[in-house]
Amino acid sequence: MRLYSSQPMPSILNSLKLLADPTRLRILLLLVNESLSVAELQQILGMGQSRISTQLSQLKKEGLVDDQRSGKNNIYSAQLPKQLEKVAQEAGKELPELQQDFASLKHILLKRKDHVRAYFDQLAGKFGREYVPGRSWKSLAEAMLKILNYDTVADLGAGEGTLSQLLAQRAKKVIAIDNSEKMVAFGQKLAKDNKLPNLEYRLGDIEAPPIDDSSVDLAIFSQALHHADHPEKAIAEAYRILKPGGRLIILDLLQHTFEKARELYFDTWLGFSEVEMVRMISNAGFQNPETVVVDRESEAPHFQTLLGTAMK
Repeated sequence: MRLYSSQPMPSILNSLKLLADPTRLRILLLLVNESLSVAELQQILGMGQSRISTQLSQLKKEGLVDDQRSGKNNIYSAQLPKQLEKVAQEAGKELPELQQDFASLKHILLKRKDHVRAYFDQLAGKFGREYVPGRSWKSLAEAMLKILNYDTVADLGAGEGTLSQLLAQRAKKVIAIDNSEKMVAFGQKLAKDNKLPNLEYRLGDIEAPPIDDSSVDLAIFSQALHHADHPEKAIAEAYRILKPGGRLIILDLLQHTFEKARELYFDTWLGFSEVEMVRMISNAGFQNPETVVVDRESEAPHFQTLLGTAMK
């Protein structure tokens, strides 16, 4: 990355020159808040692809943005040093379009969640029969060995609640969180039908679960993080709701290259490497993070399941 104080003066001058253009400044301020594709920037800014791509190219050349391939799209993120970001934020206050830009950004992010939620609404009641990448009884059993005898458990991104119902057999209370109203309604019916009064379903997002601080003994994500917009935020929320000494369990896909998963299963992330999983867990404040690959599917694309654990 360029433009730190040790870098030559021309780099800073070139960057300030780029920031002086209102369009480039609008793009940068959006990317400071959220990583976006060219198509999403088009929707927010109301500009053509060619114009936005040209601006991004100039910003990338100077090292102010970076991009990463995600399926068919390049996802752009801001790479501004702190001092330059402060200048951009102050300059942005003079942009008449800024308020509308961020209102449009909020709409784009809601659309992302709606696409995922619609997919899971369609699957409500079918999870026992429908294929879900990375979900296997072997991987669930590996996790179950580590979660015996917990009083209060949070199943974050519970879906219809297959795992929640298993947990409710041993835990005193299980709180199942899902952002699909149909999933929650279906899970509530299953809990009632199966006489599990200690299983409570709540409508909510795993990045802001409706659970009190320091109130649960175990927080578990089962094939949920790769659907999150911000997995690190979801893990940080798990830290918030856990009691001191509480345990985190994550079951998710090991990083893969099956890009069709984004269209077939509405995956936001193509799994996570073990290094990345440990980094996210550690950054949230957890202690003693561990990871292990617990399953590999026999059929293509051979999804593998990653188990991560840690203590608060």
